Amino acid sequence: MAERRALIAALFLISLGGLLLHYRIHPFLIPDKANPAILIFSGTKLVASLLSFVDVVIVPLLFLSRRTALYGYLLNGLLVIYGSVLMAHFSIAGLAGKTFPVSELILRSTLPDIAIAWTDFFIGKALYDSYMNAPVSQSA
Repeated sequence: MAERRALIAALFLISLGGLLLHYRIHPFLIPDKANPAILIFSGTKLVASLLSFVDVVIVPLLFLSRRTALYGYLLNGLLVIYGSVLMAHFSIAGLAGKTFPVSELILRSTLPDIAIAWTDFFIGKALYDSYMNAPVSQSA
């Protein structure tokens, strides 16, 4: 039970870190170039931030109960796959035609961000497995 709480905390914290990192790189409230005191809404970046927000709030809540752990596992997996595909796509598109040393190419890509997302997934898998391997009476 204590291990499960620690995994839920880890899932929440890594998701929160991902959301904050994502918002720092792609803010949906951007200062106006003419008047930096005014923030302009960018709807194109809002969807990805909303998906990160779902990962921070909804997924850990779903893992609080054995009855909803499957939905948490599925939603977590979908978010990680969706995020990985999109991050890889934008990384390839952004680096196309540019030449860097291989080590710099890896660091300029979204590969580190994708690794964080998959760590989130494996924490969720460990949580799901903890519910499925526990006797029914201990998993509530």
